[in-house]
Amino acid sequence: MKSTLTVCALAASLVTLPSFASQMTFPHITTTGYGQVEATPDMAEFSVKVVQSQLNADQAKEDVDSVVDTFLAKLADAGVSKEDIKSSNLYLTPQYQYPDKSQPELVGYRASRTVTVQVMEIEKLNDYLDTALASGINQVDNIRLKVKDESQYQEKARIAAIQDAQQKAQSLAKGFAQQLGQVWQITYKQPQNQPVVMRSMMMDSKSESNSYQDSVITIRDRVDVVYKMSK
Repeated sequence: MKSTLTVCALAASLVTLPSFASQMTFPHITTTGYGQVEATPDMAEFSVKVVQSQLNADQAKEDVDSVVDTFLAKLADAGVSKEDIKSSNLYLTPQYQYPDKSQPELVGYRASRTVTVQVMEIEKLNDYLDTALASGINQVDNIRLKVKDESQYQEKARIAAIQDAQQKAQSLAKGFAQQLGQVWQITYKQPQNQPVVMRSMMMDSKSESNSYQDSVITIRDRVDVVYKMSK
C-alpha cells in the first residue's frame, strides 16, 4: 500500500502558550509541530437498510425480515464471518395522512431494519453491495473507508510532527540569534482520526460505491514542545 507523507507548516510562537507559562521564568521557545500521512483504504464498513410500507403491521415486518434473512444468508455463503455482521432490531412506525379539517387517518405501517457489514478485503465492497441489492435492500446509510493497521501511519504522522516542531524551533532560534537549548516540556494528545465516510444513497446508484477507489485517508498528529534558550 502506498502512502504520501506531508507536513503542515503552521506558525510557531515565541510566547508561552500553555497554562504552566507562569512557572517558566527562563528564556524559552514554544512550538507546535504538525504532521500528516495519506493512506489508501484497505478495508471498509457499510450500513444498509431495508424499508417497507404495508397496510398491515405484520406484513410490513414479514417483508423486512425476509429481505434481511436473505441478505444474511448470502453474506454467509460469500464467506463473511458472523463477527463482521451486525443486524439491528425491527423499527416499526404507523403512517398517517392528515386530511384538511379532520382527524388523522391511519394508512399503514413503515418497517425498517439496518445491517452493518465490515469488509476486510476492500476489493469485495462492490460485490457485497450488489448482494444487498439482489436481496431486496433499498438504501445505503453510509460507507466508511478505513485502514487495517492505522498505528503504523499514526507513527509516521507523529514523527513528522516532531520533526516539524524541531525545525520551527531551530529556525526561530537562528532568526533571533539565539542558541536552542534542551527540551523542557512536551505536551502530546493523540488525535482521533476519522475514516472517510461516503454519503447515503439509494441502491439504484452505483457511482458513489465505485468512487472509493480514488479515496485516501488522512491521518494527522501534533505535538507541543517548549525549548529552553541559551546564549
